[in-house]
Amino acid sequence: MKRLIWLILTVVCLPVCGFGGHLEPFKEVPIPKANPQTAAKIELGRKLFFDRRLSGDGTTNCGTCHDPQQGYSDGLEISLNYPTTRNWRNSPTLINVGLQKFLFHDGRATSLEDQALFPMMSAFEMNQNLDYLEEEIRAVPQYVVEFTKVFGDDDITRERVAMAIAAFERTIVSGDAPLDRYLRGDRNALSPEALKGYEVFTGKGKCSDCHFGVGLADDRFHALNVPENPEHLKDPRIAATRRFVAKVYHFEDFRTLAEDPGRYLITKEQKDWKAFRTPTLREIAGTAPYMHNGIHATLDETIEFFNAGGGKGNTVLKTLQLTAEEKRQLKVFLEEGMTGAPVTFTYPKIP
Repeated sequence: MKRLIWLILTVVCLPVCGFGGHLEPFKEVPIPKANPQTAAKIELGRKLFFDRRLSGDGTTNCGTCHDPQQGYSDGLEISLNYPTTRNWRNSPTLINVGLQKFLFHDGRATSLEDQALFPMMSAFEMNQNLDYLEEEIRAVPQYVVEFTKVFGDDDITRERVAMAIAAFERTIVSGDAPLDRYLRGDRNALSPEALKGYEVFTGKGKCSDCHFGVGLADDRFHALNVPENPEHLKDPRIAATRRFVAKVYHFEDFRTLAEDPGRYLITKEQKDWKAFRTPTLREIAGTAPYMHNGIHATLDETIEFFNAGGGKGNTVLKTLQLTAEEKRQLKVFLEEGMTGAPVTFTYPKIP
């Protein structure tokens, strides 16, 4: 009986975003048994990631929106798009993406292999026909040699293209930040101001309620009522994209949709209306702007949003009443503690 009461109290007292608070240092990215890593596969994926053949008009590749020089994002409010169209969401970083259980802001994909094909097919992103892509890649002799080496035969399929890209994406990691060293026992890894910010992060700021574990994210979705960007609401191309996506996911009132429903389009559960995936905070200083629609240009704006208790009418967050000094210390921790050593990236030679 006592055990039952304890369990009930535990559940009732859980914070809204999860049971978190426990931060863990980076270890390694898990590798699925169905797609083991090899050096040759990673290199093949690297080439495909930056190959413009993946787009319908040959002008973009995965690296267009996930640029290594921009924290594997693109520094824009919303992602770049296929000509004459507009995207409608911010490009999420791919740093430590191999740790995520859900991909995209709405979590529509659950593996990197699944995720890789979505942007290629998307009418407002890369707008590529996958049947044609297979023939394009098959027409390049060097790719035929490399696919044969990696997969054992020369059958070039969309699934194998996705597997190679996913293998490369699992190597995009940040794992030796001051926070990692601090959590491993180096008490000098964080500067005095960053350490105070860490205390705000795990204490009064309640950041670690949702940003915890190795990935610094709870793998859940929360409706924070992030405000819509007024300029985006005026753009008929963004409206067309919003209605198109809603139509594809069988949203009945897609023609009159005037906001981003978030996770709801995937689950059709009311609790997911305007809910979006909790993002990682790794390398956050280099991945602005923030939120699913890039509405916050700076960390200061983002911190103030959470300090004020989130968007109007949300039931997830409460005001934090952080002082100006605490907000400054939190920002120092996010900028210093989450930033790993610079990594020199070498772009591949595309065949």
